[in-house]
Amino acid sequence: MVLATFIHGGKTSVGAVHRERGQILALPFASMLELIAAGDQGLDQAREIVQKTGWDHPSVHKLGDVKLRAPVPRPESIRDFSVSEQHIRNAGAALSRLRAQRLGQPAPPEVGAIPAVYYEQPIYYKGNRFNVVGPGDDVIWPAISQKLDFELEFGIFIKNTGKNIPLDQAKHYIFGYTCFNDFSARDTQEHEMTARLGPAKGKDFDTGNALGPWIVTPDEITDACNLTMITRVNGEEWTRSSSSCMLHTFEDMIAFVSLDETLYPGEFFGSGTAANGCGLELDRWIQPGDVVEIEVEGIGTLRNRIVKPG
Repeated sequence: MVLATFIHGGKTSVGAVHRERGQILALPFASMLELIAAGDQGLDQAREIVQKTGWDHPSVHKLGDVKLRAPVPRPESIRDFSVSEQHIRNAGAALSRLRAQRLGQPAPPEVGAIPAVYYEQPIYYKGNRFNVVGPGDDVIWPAISQKLDFELEFGIFIKNTGKNIPLDQAKHYIFGYTCFNDFSARDTQEHEMTARLGPAKGKDFDTGNALGPWIVTPDEITDACNLTMITRVNGEEWTRSSSSCMLHTFEDMIAFVSLDETLYPGEFFGSGTAANGCGLELDRWIQPGDVVEIEVEGIGTLRNRIVKPG
């Protein structure tokens, strides 16, 4: 199934999407979090409603007549991982160059070996769940930054409560997939991470976490570790990558995070940036007024405009 949160006639609803027909069917759930928390029973109910109602019914709307929101406007939590070997290497070198520029020093030599811990376990930080925006929403350029960046990602929502989840059971905790653009204030991030902690304000600013356009359930995705991922800026392709670059799968992440820690329905795990999936790696920077598109094969396209207050 493809599931979305949308506004029609001033009312926020949850709906099932028919992508080929460009339609959305309102479902009787108070929120996407309620549907997620209902687990497999909720999904079965949603499928039954779609089958019985069909696509010629007063509760069916054209996608062009509704406003899509982030599929979960306020996730229970956000964890974003860093699991692309090439991105880890490229971003580390690029941040070192930014630091040298800030300090007026010569460009540093290339970064050495990636720390072994990246291979041993999934590494992540916790994002701000209150900073989420959805498809078509503006991303407000933070005043603390001169170098705002996009990040080409996708992610999962957790559907079951669990702790110490075995790896071979982790797939049963994935509710579905969505696109994720983790906007980053790179100059701020570079400076604050000299403290060997963070990131903090480099990631935490209103509208900094874009999710959408909807959630695609696992039965619609053949192989989450082999999806083409594309970024376009103002319609121009800037980068093309693949989820095959991930050192750890979402199942690995679930099993690891759940060690001695309970996971809850509605928590979000980001894949981390794909290889060459951000302007920092490309040394190519977005500007106010740009429209940034994140496309992930089988999921869809997340589009946001960058706005800098006057």
